[in-house]
Amino acid sequence: MLEATNYSLFYVIINIDKKKNCKKIIDVRFFCNNLNSLKESRRVIIDMIIKTLVENTASSASFNVEHGLSLYIETSKHKILFDCGASSLFIENAKKLGVKLEEIDCVVISHGHYDHGGGLKSFLEINSKAIIYFNKHAFEKHYSQRKNNQILDIGLNDKLLPNQQFYFINDDYVIDEELELFSGVKPEKMTSIGSKNLLMKNGTEFEVDDFRHEQNLIIRENGKNVLIAGCAHNGIVNIIDHANKNKGVQFNEVIGGFHLYHHSKNTFESPELITQIAKYLNALDTIFYTCHCTGEKPYLILKEILGEKIHYLRTGDQLILE
Repeated sequence: MLEATNYSLFYVIINIDKKKNCKKIIDVRFFCNNLNSLKESRRVIIDMIIKTLVENTASSASFNVEHGLSLYIETSKHKILFDCGASSLFIENAKKLGVKLEEIDCVVISHGHYDHGGGLKSFLEINSKAIIYFNKHAFEKHYSQRKNNQILDIGLNDKLLPNQQFYFINDDYVIDEELELFSGVKPEKMTSIGSKNLLMKNGTEFEVDDFRHEQNLIIRENGKNVLIAGCAHNGIVNIIDHANKNKGVQFNEVIGGFHLYHHSKNTFESPELITQIAKYLNALDTIFYTCHCTGEKPYLILKEILGEKIHYLRTGDQLILE
């Protein structure tokens, strides 16, 4: 029998579902103490759990933060780590959130930047069974041009190569009937100007990164489609369009960074571009959860237009999606 507090949690789920038409979502900043008992008692309701292990901000002082992203995703078939932040911080926060990282069976590294794959070495020290999926270009050299025109290496640690847990893929790869990865998104419209400060090497010359190393995750659960993106460097609009045109996928939820804030120079995209993106997203029958490189100021502009169709994820936040 559920305790009274758990009945309150269940009530909130139903109300949010009716008002937002968005599949049983809990802001567990308030209700997280009862998450496990609800999961056990009402498993028929809960299909996907997402816990934010690392993000630039925190839901409470209990969690430390860094510039990076790491999400724990539990589906009916998998325990997934999507990115692992810039350091071992995701391990510390995972313990606080009751996540057993040694039980992870699938890891997706969204792209070849340190703030998404910097914790790989620490993860490998505690988990020897998970398959870790990279785009084949992920370990190529990647750089950032800073305010003083200094160019810094922001790539992954190639000293980790080779490793039997690493699995490199081309543009698209179906893991199973639940999970699929895709790359090859082109920056056709509404893309970040700040991406021009992110570089790759062509021989000995630096050139603007084309983000061929970036991949996105589709999760299919009970007829619903969820998109998980890391930074959406080539544009969240283009990622959604690519999936729709090439895979016939319409997303119920989209989770990830929209690359509207540029950490290296502490700048934001123009309000005009952000507004244009917001209007495009608002026309979709989709709920958005954004974080990390979206930035809080751009988020406020998005929120003005999207209203209850968009929410911000912070370190320590948890979602339950049906």
